[in-house]
Amino acid sequence: MTDWNFFTNHAHVLLLLCHEPDLRVRDIAGKVGITERAVQKIVHDLEQEGYLQIEKAGRRNHYEPHLGAHLRHPLEEGCTVAQLLAALDADG
Repeated sequence: MTDWNFFTNHAHVLLLLCHEPDLRVRDIAGKVGITERAVQKIVHDLEQEGYLQIEKAGRRNHYEPHLGAHLRHPLEEGCTVAQLLAALDADG
């Protein structure tokens, strides 16, 4: 297997949280294959850019993705997070 992917770790984290908004940082790290520290930085980036809202739920976090947020790259800037999810979840 080569060492590149179609999606960035930021995309992987956001897509995971869209499907499982109560995941722990440890679980996200394991699923994406990165460190917990890297997940914390990515979550912070996503929150700062308006892709996530973080709500405290006791000792845990609940992540509320902003599905109407537009993707950042000029080639995808007309596409929202919801549209990306729909495209990825579409049946073949």
